[in-house]
Amino acid sequence: MRRSAAIVIAASVLAALIGQGGAAESPASKAAPLASAPAPPARPPSTQAPAPPPPPERPPPYEPQLLRLAELLGSLAYLRDLCGLGDSAEFRAKMAALLDAESLEQRRNLLAGAYNKGFRDYATSYRVCGPAANAVIERYLNETARLAADLASRYGG
Repeated sequence: MRRSAAIVIAASVLAALIGQGGAAESPASKAAPLASAPAPPARPPSTQAPAPPPPPERPPPYEPQLLRLAELLGSLAYLRDLCGLGDSAEFRAKMAALLDAESLEQRRNLLAGAYNKGFRDYATSYRVCGPAANAVIERYLNETARLAADLASRYGG
């Protein structure tokens, strides 16, 4: 991932979460899990021997925090829509921006998988909004703000 792009995205997530209580309306259909990145187009067969693959790139030091941030965004997208707050599309848009900033398909897939995990984990256990769902939303908003601030302060440029 382009380091500065990831940090800018994380900082914008922080600003959006702190600056808004979430009042924008969006249909529930927009609060759906993200699809994995599309498959690359097929390449025609080559007559030359394929070059050995480059050595795997080491993940950036902030990858665990980005994966957790993606999972939180998925959870919040589901729960805030469930509770009628109507801003789940904003969380999905922030996740899409994180995916767009990532240059490696493998990492995009990891981020999308983390988002989907957060979304599906709560979709299987929460069918109606109640005090527990509201408590999770508040806790996750705080954790998301802390993660985004930490990423911006440690790795931002």
